[in-house]
Amino acid sequence: MKKAYLSTPIQDRDIRDLRIGDIVYLSGYLITGRDDVHQRAIKQGKDIPVDFAGNAIFHAGPIMQKDPSQSSGYRVISVGPTTSMRMELYQKEFLEQTGVKIIIGKGGMGPKTTEGCVRQCAIHTVFPGGCAVLAAERVEEVERVEWLDLGMPEAMWVLRVKDFGPLIVSIDTEGNNLFEKNKKCFAEKQAPIIEEINKGVDYLH
Repeated sequence: MKKAYLSTPIQDRDIRDLRIGDIVYLSGYLITGRDDVHQRAIKQGKDIPVDFAGNAIFHAGPIMQKDPSQSSGYRVISVGPTTSMRMELYQKEFLEQTGVKIIIGKGGMGPKTTEGCVRQCAIHTVFPGGCAVLAAERVEEVERVEWLDLGMPEAMWVLRVKDFGPLIVSIDTEGNNLFEKNKKCFAEKQAPIIEEINKGVDYLH
């Protein structure tokens, strides 16, 4: 396991050698986007008003507060990760269309996203759940918001962050998938344990 400090815009060479289990801290631009953003961009084919190329997308529904002292008019209260698998249907196409290099969320993603990461030289990373307030402390500024008509949690919030993390690499550019690897490992360990338990358990039929 190694630790990497990355800044946007991310180049292929910055992430090509990262492997599942490595830790990343991100500085620069981080843009939130969940189900509605992916559906509007891919399913509906709407033009995306944010340049994602070389940047990171955060599967998150932040809580924002209006603040006239900020240039954007908002400050972030909390910004915790959303379950990434919700975006599996469109994530591959989103990667192809936008040039996103780092996906951040909660939990793993499936084979379509894994294929997309290989083809587009991108990675999926996991931010620890339950740390939404901590994540907000890593946001230096809310620069702007797009597609606010979708509602606060579903809009695209353009955030400038400093050492945002820890982010655990769960899908790397070679197609290794940490969650799928762990599933296989757990299944192999589970079978003999269940077999041993069953020897001492009698079921009524």
